Amino acid sequence: MNIDMIRAAAQRLKGHARRTPLLNSPFLDDIAGRRVWIKPECLQHTGSFKFRGGWAAISALDAEVRAKGVIAFSSGNHAQGVALAARQHGVGAVIVMPSDAPVMKVENTRALGAEVVLYERATEDRDAIGAKLAHDRGLTLIKPFDEPEVIAGQGTCGLEIAEQADELGITTAQVLVCCGGGGLTSGIALALEADAPGMRVRPVEPAGFDDVARSLDTGEIKRNAALSGSICDAIITAQPGDITFPIMHRLCGAGLVITDDEARHAMALAFARLKLVAEPGGAAALAAALFRKDDIAGDDVIVTISGGNVDAAVFQSALTQFGS
Repeated sequence: MNIDMIRAAAQRLKGHARRTPLLNSPFLDDIAGRRVWIKPECLQHTGSFKFRGGWAAISALDAEVRAKGVIAFSSGNHAQGVALAARQHGVGAVIVMPSDAPVMKVENTRALGAEVVLYERATEDRDAIGAKLAHDRGLTLIKPFDEPEVIAGQGTCGLEIAEQADELGITTAQVLVCCGGGGLTSGIALALEADAPGMRVRPVEPAGFDDVARSLDTGEIKRNAALSGSICDAIITAQPGDITFPIMHRLCGAGLVITDDEARHAMALAFARLKLVAEPGGAAALAAALFRKDDIAGDDVIVTISGGNVDAAVFQSALTQFGS
């Protein structure tokens, strides 16, 4: 896993992925006590950064292998990214999703042409289900984060951050990334190591599901005790990946942890000040920039809004609770 893979993925993604902007709001700057620059991957195809990794991985497959179809497991954003990328390549996709995934994400995945197989998160093993389907049907598994080509695709977001920050004259900043298994975090960290070495990535997770923060603190992979219980469903994983963790351990600063209510508050502020729709997990990094400002250094902070696929009721609840 290296910068050359990320640059190659960027070439394959040209004309397919959106180059999302780097946005700023003086209202958010006032809350954070510094300039806050937002990378809104909620504006990416399928509403999250996951399209980058899905396209990068599928486009890297040998044509004969790709033609047999792909399989993925996901609570929703990776599902949609892989489903769209598979459709654009003219191949079939099977997506294994938890039965408690947001309704919008399940419906969108089906609408993109994928076959959805639901499982019970608490009692069934998605890896075993996926492995059996892959074996029986000859499908190629596209892992959600612990896969080099997926990480390479997510790393293209970091290449864009480096270019955009340079255009703004920003050479030093902490880059807060919404973090589940670490695909986006490690990919951005590798890209910035090469193209913006004055920047330091910091993963952001919800309270009670801070496996990456604890792993970085101890130097060894730690697991979460539970796999559900936070509104930030998009960034809940059992533990960091075997590929992603060594990259994060080498390149990232200490993890930051936010509450569900802080994620909701950040969602409301992103909508009010930037007219962006963020899902709870996608708003985690912005929440850290706004409400953990004493744990952040420097005059500038860059944050990802990693996704915007939120059910209407959840979004409305956040606006009602924290809207002005």
